[in-house]
Amino acid sequence: MRREVARDFHAHLQLLESEGLLIRVGHPVNKDTELHPLVRWQFAGGIAEAERRAFLFTNVTDSKGRHYDMPVVVGALAANPQIYALGMGVPVEEIGAAWSRAIARPIPPEHANNPTCQQVVHRGDELVSQGCGLSALPVPVSTPGFDAAPYLTATLCVTKDPESGVQNMGTYRAALKANDRLAVRMVARPGGAGGYVHWQKYRARNQPMPIAIVVGCAPAVCFTGPQKLAIDMDELGVAGALMGEPVRITRAVTQDLDVPADSEIVIEGVIEPDLLEPEAPFGESNGYVALEAFNMPMRVTAITRKRDAVFTSIISQVTPSESSVIKKVAYEPMFLANLRDDLEIRGIRRVVMHERLTNLRPVIFLQFAVGTPQSEVWRGLHGAANFQSGCGKIVIAVSEDMDPQNLDGVLWSLAYRANPEDDVHIGPHGGGLQGSQYRKSQSNSCMLIDATQKNPMPPLALPARQYMERARALWIELGLPALNAAQPWHGYQMGQWNDRWELFARRTAEGNWALNGAETGAQTRKGLTPETPMTQTGEHGAKG
Repeated sequence: MRREVARDFHAHLQLLESEGLLIRVGHPVNKDTELHPLVRWQFAGGIAEAERRAFLFTNVTDSKGRHYDMPVVVGALAANPQIYALGMGVPVEEIGAAWSRAIARPIPPEHANNPTCQQVVHRGDELVSQGCGLSALPVPVSTPGFDAAPYLTATLCVTKDPESGVQNMGTYRAALKANDRLAVRMVARPGGAGGYVHWQKYRARNQPMPIAIVVGCAPAVCFTGPQKLAIDMDELGVAGALMGEPVRITRAVTQDLDVPADSEIVIEGVIEPDLLEPEAPFGESNGYVALEAFNMPMRVTAITRKRDAVFTSIISQVTPSESSVIKKVAYEPMFLANLRDDLEIRGIRRVVMHERLTNLRPVIFLQFAVGTPQSEVWRGLHGAANFQSGCGKIVIAVSEDMDPQNLDGVLWSLAYRANPEDDVHIGPHGGGLQGSQYRKSQSNSCMLIDATQKNPMPPLALPARQYMERARALWIELGLPALNAAQPWHGYQMGQWNDRWELFARRTAEGNWALNGAETGAQTRKGLTPETPMTQTGEHGAKG
């Protein structure tokens, strides 16, 4: 069921506040030392995912004592899945289907006559004067103590293919270098950033590349940047399909690029084809601080904005974070759809990408129905490892009785359902992984593990469900602390069980255990070794 969807970022903030998902902070907060660490605590402090909120700071200062009139918001895109879903206009469980529909049937954007993103325009020599250039923007420091500059993080970097004219929008970090200069980092590897592919084409022509960096717009537009769409697909058309109507666009004031007309801020400029500048350190989403490397300097030619613009930033770095939620809620259904619908893998139930510390992409769990043929399990493991570059360094398959989000259950499956000699496969030539540059070898392999149940097994050794449910009711009646049960929380059968043992269990629960003793007493034998299973003696009722 489709809900109201915000057409611009201001409308989205109003929706968040009406749903109780936004916290206003009027206390003076230093953007260089306090702002991101404060919001970081809701990810690092053990707060439940559903309790995370967007933070709107209305009294922003910096370490030099400057006060900014422009507010800053963090967490407004994806502090939790509910916030992301609100920006999409669909329930959380329908996010994957919404993306599939939008990619299949994009709605082309339409040019607008009254672009609100250009209500205030600074260009040319104005940009180096006080209060008009990049330093006038309240750009937070993301990782105080390690970052070499304030960084634009919630970006949509708009570039255009000089051959086809098709635009691309990607989310790339950009460091403040001067009032009229940024340093932009685009993923420079096969399968990497669309903007980098465009830059290579401009470089071959020895021409500067036009670029526009959008900061703050309708969430449906923002979400297309981190989504790995085909490089020749205009993200604005996909965003229009997500919103159910064309995205309003306008031409940038100094560059031949189309930008969302209702953006909060647009920074226009050019990237030279043959100049690179040292950029970083900066705390990256892989959990490491990215060390100094040469990247693309951007000469700013204009900064345009709304009169009442709000500056948008996202929490990234060590996961969980806002950036990992943005990826997780879209990537998981996308991977599942690929395995289930495109590869037609039987028995696949869920795809779970591990979030805490590992940044989603390296570690992936697949959940299969009990009894799924091993050939299908292995097809799924290989499919997940090869679907997208940089994803699936470690892929583990578990059965449906184990919750892949419960690492204890995954480890139990590895311990008792996987034989490394038979169930582990090491594959060469894995896709490039963020952070691999900090190892001696930058190549990657992948490890695939089948930890599913492969044959009948005895029941899980916890009290059966009905007894645990009765005990839970008593627990609540006694006013004991709130429970947060993780699957598995009760015992259940896994194929190796029979009527005799079921009878024994029922008698024992009824207090009639002595009947069991009388029955087994009549079956005593001589000449056996202790621990001889009943299944080997041929005794009546002992087959499992």
